[in-house]
Amino acid sequence: MERIASRILVVVFALLPVLLAGDVQAEDWARDMFAHTSHDFGTVAKGAKVEHVFSFENPYLEDVHIKTATASCGCTTPLIPTQVIKKYDKSQVLVSVDTRNFQGQKDVTVTLVFDKPYPLESQLHIHCYIRTDVVVQPGAAQFNSVAQGTAVEQKLVVKYAGRPDWMVQRVECANPSLTGKIVEVSRAKGQVTYDLTVGLSKDAKAGYFRDELYLVTNDPNTRAARVPIPVEGVVLLPVTVHPSPLSMGTTETGTPATAVVRPLLVRSLTPFQITKVESSNPKFRCDPPTTSATLHRLPVTFLGDAAVGKVTTKIKILTTASTEPLETEAFIYVEPPATAKKVEGSKPPEKADNSTTDPGLGPIKPP
Repeated sequence: MERIASRILVVVFALLPVLLAGDVQAEDWARDMFAHTSHDFGTVAKGAKVEHVFSFENPYLEDVHIKTATASCGCTTPLIPTQVIKKYDKSQVLVSVDTRNFQGQKDVTVTLVFDKPYPLESQLHIHCYIRTDVVVQPGAAQFNSVAQGTAVEQKLVVKYAGRPDWMVQRVECANPSLTGKIVEVSRAKGQVTYDLTVGLSKDAKAGYFRDELYLVTNDPNTRAARVPIPVEGVVLLPVTVHPSPLSMGTTETGTPATAVVRPLLVRSLTPFQITKVESSNPKFRCDPPTTSATLHRLPVTFLGDAAVGKVTTKIKILTTASTEPLETEAFIYVEPPATAKKVEGSKPPEKADNSTTDPGLGPIKPP
């Protein structure tokens, strides 16, 4: 019996590295989807809007499904806009921190529970220090739907309570389209109030932006000397198209039994018409609406292809809202028909590979 027990122990210890390697591999398949899994906000003011986006992409053969997302602290809320992520698609986890009702150092773990293609838990991490001596109202400078070529401003109030000689020395920002002007309005008994004017110049580029202004103070604590002020907004061209490029997912070779149709959203601040749409690839059809509106859903239809791979088209949209045409791209992945049942098991999903095609699982990655 002793010999048998000894042999069992030898086998167990021999297999232990393999078993541990399997556990690491099972954990890594989800982590590998993310560009990064940790973010440090640094020191932030009470009331400030504190958010971070963890972007990720599904490079695997199977669809990925996030069942739940929970945070280890009530100060943090994770949001997943899309829970089912098709292969080759991108998504994100938006993490926000409540700086109004919490304070001090926060080291939070966000746990993502996956149930497809295989059960797994994966973690994201955020860190920040919420200071109580500086309060910002409102929590961010927000510029929503600003027409390009228009200069706008927003005012915020910054309050400090503590050292009687505390002061903001200057405002800094790396974005040349943003400016900050701060004026002291009151000071008494260790409390000081500033008016902060955040300006967005008419030269700002079109699109969504998220940046930060920094209040540089005379605080002797180097970690607390710079106070970040979030700034975000959307600068709109006379007419915009979204999403750009347009991902139409995957389909099988030949003419699809059900047409693959995905919409482009074409938007302007005032009612307009789409006068013409051109596609560089005849395998894509675009049927423009004839009505006048501020928002149009422009359907893009893929008509099918016999070849396997990525099929793309350039789309040019002419409108009455601008003399310049809008240009974007649409693409779809064409795969051969599935010929085998899905492989079951608890191993990590198989990653796409440029040079390999598995006849049992179908295409690994389009060329």
